[in-house]
Amino acid sequence: MVILLFFVISVLLSVSAVLFRNRTVTRIITLAFALVLILFTVYAWTRLNETELTYFTFDSTGLLLLSVLAILTLPTVYHGFIYTSGDTDKRYNIYHSGLIALMTFMAGAYLANNMTVLWIFVEATTLAVAVLIYHDRTEMSLEATWKYVFICSTGIALAYLGILFLGFIYGRGDAPNLSFTSFSLVLSHASPLYLKISFIFVLVGFSTKMGLFPMHTVTIDAHSVAPPPVSALISTTLMNVGFLAIFRVYKLFASTSVLPFMNHVLMLAGLLSLLIAAGYMLKAKHLKRMLAYSSLENMGLVAIALGAGGAGYYAALLLIVLHSFAKSSLFYQMGQLSRVLHTFKLDDCGRYMKLYPAGAMVLLTGMICILAIPPSGLFISELMIFRGLVANGQWFVLIASVILLSFVIYAMSTRIMHITFSDPRDENMVQLPGTVSPVETISQFLLLAIVIVLCFYQPPFLVDMINQGIGTFPR
Repeated sequence: MVILLFFVISVLLSVSAVLFRNRTVTRIITLAFALVLILFTVYAWTRLNETELTYFTFDSTGLLLLSVLAILTLPTVYHGFIYTSGDTDKRYNIYHSGLIALMTFMAGAYLANNMTVLWIFVEATTLAVAVLIYHDRTEMSLEATWKYVFICSTGIALAYLGILFLGFIYGRGDAPNLSFTSFSLVLSHASPLYLKISFIFVLVGFSTKMGLFPMHTVTIDAHSVAPPPVSALISTTLMNVGFLAIFRVYKLFASTSVLPFMNHVLMLAGLLSLLIAAGYMLKAKHLKRMLAYSSLENMGLVAIALGAGGAGYYAALLLIVLHSFAKSSLFYQMGQLSRVLHTFKLDDCGRYMKLYPAGAMVLLTGMICILAIPPSGLFISELMIFRGLVANGQWFVLIASVILLSFVIYAMSTRIMHITFSDPRDENMVQLPGTVSPVETISQFLLLAIVIVLCFYQPPFLVDMINQGIGTFPR
């Protein structure tokens, strides 16, 4: 089985990255993994909807998110090489070993067709990303790492309780079978109470990964200290893991009587996420925390999209894909900004357009894209969400969302403009600017170009993949 070969090779490469103390060898190993992941993704496209090893299926939604990970692999590895260039050999190797492990576990989570297997891979991502958060070995990174491990483990435990409640709908003989296909065959006979309790536990538990209210705080702290390439993964592909776990359970229950209940819960979680994101972004003084709250805002919109139904289903998946490209480019840029300005603090930043024009253009373009301002493809997603809310007569949610998004737009745009054009507020804290090659921005411009192109043209294969993923939802 090719998927077994992928896991075996990935584990061997991750272990080898720790054992070999030669940086050149580590770079070769990491690039080899990136190639393996890309080739595996290509193979998965040729096996659409097929199952391997019983527990893994190349379904449309999982394959779509796996493709996003494959696209982001090379730029993440590239910017990781740059960020870790000044590290000791030991830290350099541990970083890349953890990076390989994290991407492997995320790939497994995307393709898992069994609740237990999905749960195992999600928990594994917690251990892998904890190694990467602690990379800089500071007191703040140690605190953020322990907080991440504790809260994520608590959340995953809550999600497991939700899985146990799902098990109650079986007879004793069938209880071990927790595949999504098996669940779909017996849900019509399940107690709505068990389904509601299960969905609440799954939503709260996996929101630690998705970065959604009420367990959003763990990702905010992690972003403050994690290396920028790692933050790019946490805020995009790892959040996609949490989304997919919630999405699969929602998709299972969508054909039952608890659908209105789930929609109301998602609407509430989404609005509260928008409220918290808008409030904290208005007073954010740390640039990476600002981007973390922006991710919270986008995940809130995804939850609202699912709750709205109809066109919202398509909008949710499209928003997940576009957010991954736009937000990762901004986090990659944060790594370059810190080398030029030597800080992530807003008050100490300024004159970025003069000091590093290529990076400043990435910030401005990324701001337009992530705030869903045309020609950003996110504009199409948000427009579809609002159309879905209007069609359902959910005027309160629509008005509240628009007002909160206005605060988000104001908060982020004023900060990006200050960084780009204004003088630092405290000139005494300004250090001599560093230098960065404009070549490093190429990957960011390419990712942002994808976001812009998808505003005007969505290729048929993308439309088909999204429509397959939402094909069983009620219209």
